Amino acid sequence: MAEPHTQNSHPFPSPESDKASKPDLLRALESSLGSSFSSDRICSAPNPLIIVISGPSGVGKDAVIKRLREVRENLHFVVTATSRTIRPGEVDGKDYYFVSKEEFLSMVEKDELLEYAVVYGDYKGIPKKQIRECMAKGNDIVLRVDIQGAETLRKSLGDSGVFIFVVAESESALVERLIDRGTESKEELLVRIATAREEMKFVNKFDYVVVNAHRKLEDAVCLVGSIIDAEKAKVRQRALLI
Repeated sequence: MAEPHTQNSHPFPSPESDKASKPDLLRALESSLGSSFSSDRICSAPNPLIIVISGPSGVGKDAVIKRLREVRENLHFVVTATSRTIRPGEVDGKDYYFVSKEEFLSMVEKDELLEYAVVYGDYKGIPKKQIRECMAKGNDIVLRVDIQGAETLRKSLGDSGVFIFVVAESESALVERLIDRGTESKEELLVRIATAREEMKFVNKFDYVVVNAHRKLEDAVCLVGSIIDAEKAKVRQRALLI
């Protein structure tokens, strides 16, 4: 006849034991399983992201990025090099690297740019050095480019980049923003509006679309942040290919 089960025959310390018995319980569990519990991360740390933000002129891409940098850590905004004239309120090295056309073409010849394009008669391009330095530090990278630049980056980055298309809430709202900037003549405005209409046709080539509505900047920034968090929680991480 089998002996009756008693509390003393239990292989583990009693649940009523004080907190000091916790190490003993852990050792008993490990002994029963035949292996030690690992303290390593269950999942590897997420890869740094390359976040490409684009959209028509006047949708507030700069405002979204500026606020995003204020509310998120480990986020590096890659400063674009451009040959255009600096605008009032812009800071060289912060908003853009302002260089001469000759200096820009020299960067092209030395293969120092990830991508470049001519936009409204001026050159714009992304320096490779910044991206490589940020990747080595494990920081997320934000690239602000026009639609043409996004197309070029899609070809070079493939699925390793997160492409976000920023839009205004309506075409009329976009036109009003362009007028309020006061930086273009009527003829230049007509060119930008016509260009914006063409650029909207590319929205389906992006991974996400974010509406930056008037006086609702925080909503747009929150959505971009949610996109970043979702990408970092993916089981299959995007591989960086630069």
